Amino acid sequence: MQIVVREADDADAQLIAELTRASWAGKVAATSSGHRETTERVTDDLRSGGGFILLIDGQPAGSVRWMPLDSEPAIWEIARMGIVPAWRGQHCSQQLLEAVIHHGLACQAEELRLAIRRDQPKLIDFYAAYGFELAEELEYSHANPAEPLPMMMRRTLRY
Repeated sequence: MQIVVREADDADAQLIAELTRASWAGKVAATSSGHRETTERVTDDLRSGGGFILLIDGQPAGSVRWMPLDSEPAIWEIARMGIVPAWRGQHCSQQLLEAVIHHGLACQAEELRLAIRRDQPKLIDFYAAYGFELAEELEYSHANPAEPLPMMMRRTLRY
C-alpha cells in the first residue's frame, strides 16, 4: 500500500468537497454542514489557508484543511478532516494530521486548533496523542448555529 499526502490547490476543490461528503456519510450526524460541502466553500478555505489530500495507491482516500484565524494569522484551525469509508480503521487520518502539524511548524504557525463535535468524544484521545489539549475556553469560529457548540482542542507548536 502506497500512501501519499499532497498539498491541495484550487483545482482540487471539487474533489475535496466530494471526499468530505463521502467521509461524513454514515459517520457524522446528518445536521453537520459537512454533508453539504460545496466546491465554493472548499476553494475559499484553500485560498485563505490550505489543505492536503491523502492518496492510497493513487486513489483519493481523505482530506483535511486549515485556515488561519482572521484576528491571529499564526493560529490555524484544522477543519473537515475525513477518511472515506473504505480506508477507515487503518490509521490513515494520522497521516493527514501529521502533515498539517509539520506544515504548521514549517510555516512558523504558533498554534493549531480544532473542534470536536460533542457526539464524537472518542476523538479527544486521538488528538491528545498528538499533543492537543482540551481548551473549553475557546470558541470555534465556524460553529454551526444549528448544532451544540463543539469542544475545542489546541496544540502549541514549538520550534
